[in-house]
Amino acid sequence: MTAASSATTTSAANKQVVLASRPTTSATLDHFRIETIAVPEPADGEVLLRTIFLSVDPYLLRVIKGIQTYAPINPGDALFGRAICEVVQSRHPGFAPGDSVFVYAKWQNFHVAHGDTLKKVDTSLIPASAYLSVMGHSALTAWGGLLDVGQPKAGETVVVSAAAGAVGSVVGQIARIKGCRAVGIAGGQAKCDHVVNFLGFDACVDYRSPTFAADLRAAVPGGIDVYFENVGGVVFDTVLSMLNHSARAPLCGLVSHYNHDEPITLHHWGQMLTQLVRIQAFRVSDYLPRMDEAMLDMKRWYLEGRLKYHESVTHGIENAPAAFVDMLSGATPGKKLVKLA
Repeated sequence: MTAASSATTTSAANKQVVLASRPTTSATLDHFRIETIAVPEPADGEVLLRTIFLSVDPYLLRVIKGIQTYAPINPGDALFGRAICEVVQSRHPGFAPGDSVFVYAKWQNFHVAHGDTLKKVDTSLIPASAYLSVMGHSALTAWGGLLDVGQPKAGETVVVSAAAGAVGSVVGQIARIKGCRAVGIAGGQAKCDHVVNFLGFDACVDYRSPTFAADLRAAVPGGIDVYFENVGGVVFDTVLSMLNHSARAPLCGLVSHYNHDEPITLHHWGQMLTQLVRIQAFRVSDYLPRMDEAMLDMKRWYLEGRLKYHESVTHGIENAPAAFVDMLSGATPGKKLVKLA
């Protein structure tokens, strides 16, 4: 790194998103603040990174709420998550300035990390941001949950909630690739149109419609063989009544509960017993040992034009809290990202 570029970097603003207070229910902008800190210097074996993209994910709400399934982020701490960064300065033999890497990083412009914690990403054929969505953990979640837990068979009907989101959008496309009928559930006609016309699902049903249950039943005349659960609540209860014998239900998320702690009543719980339904919860970490295998599939399908993705990009670290709150509201389809550089 030249003296001129080093001086430019060390004089650059290094802003970070800090948790101001811990939310107990929904997260608002008041729970965050922006601070400016010094650009750190890398030690031996470390690299200085400039953050290019931050991944904005629903699980972070559980982290900042201090729910014990995750290591908490406490008030005064910077938010932390998946990121694509550019190497600015390297004191590790495996990396050079200009390399693009995947890393778990604080939500800030510049940070240091040990080279052994980084993974280079190839941007020659695939955009860097895709490694946070269709080539990243969202895709791994969809791949592992559907193929390993859901075990879809050609000719079966696969239904996925939050079908316009980063995970659900991939689930439905993989189902189609595997020869299944893919039916999405999303909020609003615009999202349903996106799911069918852009992503290629066979059908999509608006859960906000007063005729949601009837619409879903019409979309699955032969019942549901695999239900990929991202939402919970009344959507889950409605789906329960339509599950076929020996149906499988990968439990990925319950986003409708993340902002609210009130219990819900499931009126169709008995369907689980009478239809011998298997519900299995899982985490993306279950499939990290198979990441390379999954990404071979994802890359092949992407390059063959069989896998599409949509990004909703917010610009600037100052706007990252708003992007997080927006993501939780489900206002925009696709993968939510913040672009810093």
